[in-house]
Amino acid sequence: MRAQACDVSSQADVARLFEFAGECQTIGGLIHAAGVIAPVGGILDVDPAAWWETVKINLFGTFLVVRDAAARMRASGGGRIVVLSGGGASNPFPNFTAYAAGKVAVVRFVETAAIEFAPFGVEINALAPGFVATRMHAETLAAGPAAAGPDFFERTKQELERGGVSPDVGAKAAAFLLSGAAQGITGKFIAAQWDGYEGWPDHLEELRGSDLFTLRRVMPKDRGLPWQ
Repeated sequence: MRAQACDVSSQADVARLFEFAGECQTIGGLIHAAGVIAPVGGILDVDPAAWWETVKINLFGTFLVVRDAAARMRASGGGRIVVLSGGGASNPFPNFTAYAAGKVAVVRFVETAAIEFAPFGVEINALAPGFVATRMHAETLAAGPAAAGPDFFERTKQELERGGVSPDVGAKAAAFLLSGAAQGITGKFIAAQWDGYEGWPDHLEELRGSDLFTLRRVMPKDRGLPWQ
């Protein structure tokens, strides 16, 4: 086992990380899971510098890591990348706007990168692992119900008391997405708990080039409304 510390928001640190990884072996797969959730609080209350730092880590850090990984994969003939997003990307997340803004941007970055990387044999997907009980949630508890919002604060307490979603759920999904079984699946936003991804290889033609499992606008006609 070898390890290398890295600040993903630092271009120099990320470059050193991949130099270190390249000494071990060719990089054919990557899981990027680094992220932070604070600051917690309303838009008018949080520190702008702390807000921007979270976006920098969650979004710019993803860009830097994916960029270096994809460059090495392109040189070696291809590879697969999994980037962790989360529930903050799929729904409004009041009092956690930095986290939500960064994570939803990560999903659109993945969708776009998938198109850019396709000619090089590099496939990339975003993965929501569910409410895994990590130390990240200590930020919510420390902020308290006033800053985090009473509903989400209580939900966090309850989920942690239940043990949250097993890390195995997200790990299994990530392993699948890095495997040859997932070839042809790229640019998608997958919820590990709910999306039945194991069956996706049987639906590659339906997935390819479609807006299934992506971010999109919902138009009135999509809901059967005639007024546009």
